[in-house]
Amino acid sequence: MSKIVFVGGGRITSAMLAGLRLGKTKHDLLVHDRNPGKLRDLKKRYAVAVEPDLRGAIRKADVLIIAVSPSAVPELLRSVRKMKGARLAVSLAAGVRLRALSKLAGSPVRWARAMPSPVCRTGLGFTAVTFPPTLPRADRKWVKDLFASFGQVVEIPESKFDAFTVTYSCSHGYHALATLARAAQAAGLDRETALLAAAHALADGIVAWRHGDHSLESLLKEAVTPGGIAATTMDAMDAAGYGRAVRRGVAAGLRKARRPSRK
Repeated sequence: MSKIVFVGGGRITSAMLAGLRLGKTKHDLLVHDRNPGKLRDLKKRYAVAVEPDLRGAIRKADVLIIAVSPSAVPELLRSVRKMKGARLAVSLAAGVRLRALSKLAGSPVRWARAMPSPVCRTGLGFTAVTFPPTLPRADRKWVKDLFASFGQVVEIPESKFDAFTVTYSCSHGYHALATLARAAQAAGLDRETALLAAAHALADGIVAWRHGDHSLESLLKEAVTPGGIAATTMDAMDAAGYGRAVRRGVAAGLRKARRPSRK
């Protein structure tokens, strides 16, 4: 059992704590945040230990989870560099590369990066991890096992991390659900029925693909009869620029994700 210290008590920490509790983790969990209100809330909801003092939190850690915004990472790690504490750290900060993390924190700290989804609070999370070539195999396994306790884990090269970050966000599904449901309401459905119909179209269909043995192409062919209602709907969406809008959104997100990497 390890002492895991979360530095940052925001939304992703809350989601991970929920997932870890759901998975009945045996790890000892502690959260540091400068906001006393966040610490009180997390302690109440997840029965975790809290520590308002950064130095005290790091001193107690076997493993650090860095869960602060990318812009806050440099100042935080310069502080970590001066303290004795954990030797394994996992950064959840988008766009901050392993090389920068090592340089800021100093050589004694071994680094990994992870990008978990907030959906991990339900046990259905999806996390990408990446490691430097020198990270020991035991550390790699420990990191993968931690995130596998609340969902699927995939290891990818760091060069692909930004593209994954832009693509995997559950915001895509929520945005599509809200957009399709609004269109259904405009067509005459009440809000509840519109949401149920849109959720089935998006979530249930995708689950059927994910857990079945049919290709996406074959399922599209099955669902879209040539000349039918679905085909007419898809053709009109494509003609209106649906594919172009998605590509432009992904490209914009990728540019945003890469900005911290240049610092």
